[in-house]
Amino acid sequence: MFPNLTRSARRTALLIAILFATGLAMQLAHLDAIGGEPFAATLWDAARSFTVLTQVLVVISLAIVSRPLRAGVSEPWLAALTLAMILAATAHHLAPGDPVPLVGLGFWADHALNSLAPVLLTIWWLVHAPKRRLDFADLPMFALWPSIYTAYVFARGAQDGAYPHTYLDPVVTGSGTVALSVAGMLLLFLLGGVMMVSIGHYANR
Repeated sequence: MFPNLTRSARRTALLIAILFATGLAMQLAHLDAIGGEPFAATLWDAARSFTVLTQVLVVISLAIVSRPLRAGVSEPWLAALTLAMILAATAHHLAPGDPVPLVGLGFWADHALNSLAPVLLTIWWLVHAPKRRLDFADLPMFALWPSIYTAYVFARGAQDGAYPHTYLDPVVTGSGTVALSVAGMLLLFLLGGVMMVSIGHYANR
């Protein structure tokens, strides 16, 4: 848990949570404006995205961290969530760009959520987050959220036949390819977990 954070660290965590929340609100407003669907449908469709759901978890987790509570967010969970945000933002920037450039609200929301906020979160974790007790026994935590998300995507896809990415669609790519994609994704998170735990060990020197 996080009982010993300084007031400035908690305030900074709250500001980052507010930045993420503002970016999410701007993005949903942008999607609602261009989608032509009821807002509930826009929200439900956005909730299919790993990045969006991870950003929501970041908002909740940092809001908890910003309060001096005895029971709150564990060190492994916040490290895993920070890694998930780093990987999601990296994937966003490596993906092929939209042929129609974002403008206005969409442009600012995209840069806030996928550039500025992930960088600030990473810096906050490196500078403020307790990480000295991270251990390699915590590695399953780094695969927990991606595993839950994958199960959620398959459950939704089984109902409506829609998947956020073709590599997760068993109809398009085949079950074997999907299984390999999921295994590769989880391996990436575990390797990233090794990096995060190693940083924690280095910080303990």
